[in-house]
Amino acid sequence: MILLTGRGEELADPPGRDLLIHDGHTFEAIARAIDRSFARWDLSHLHEFALLDGRRIAMEDAEEFGEITSERPLDERLHTLTSVGLGVGQTFQYVFDFGDGWEHRCTVLRDDVDPVAECGSVPNEIVPIFGWGTIPDQYGRSSAAQDETE
Repeated sequence: MILLTGRGEELADPPGRDLLIHDGHTFEAIARAIDRSFARWDLSHLHEFALLDGRRIAMEDAEEFGEITSERPLDERLHTLTSVGLGVGQTFQYVFDFGDGWEHRCTVLRDDVDPVAECGSVPNEIVPIFGWGTIPDQYGRSSAAQDETE
């Protein structure tokens, strides 16, 4: 996945991460893995996925804060890439924090990955296996000493 925008800005040199996901991982697990991979620590914000066909996959509380549509979003706790019909080459969007709009473009790259060859064992959870670029701070801070209210 590639981080495209955040805090109202398009990222000039977007960072990315490749994750090792299997058929049983739900979108809820995928969201947690994306947030971990992009160094997010304040996870109190809402998030949702958007498929190219217009379907939305959301956390339980997201519907009341998202845009009003006639179609209820799918529950991220129940659905997987396979259950919504996503295969190799297909893309979808992940947005974390509706206020700051951390937008990611996610692409299913492969379906023939051997987890033992990639990371030495079959992991219990989703793990990043490759990454590039500098991850921006969730609140725009540039040093440990900088207060988020500046």
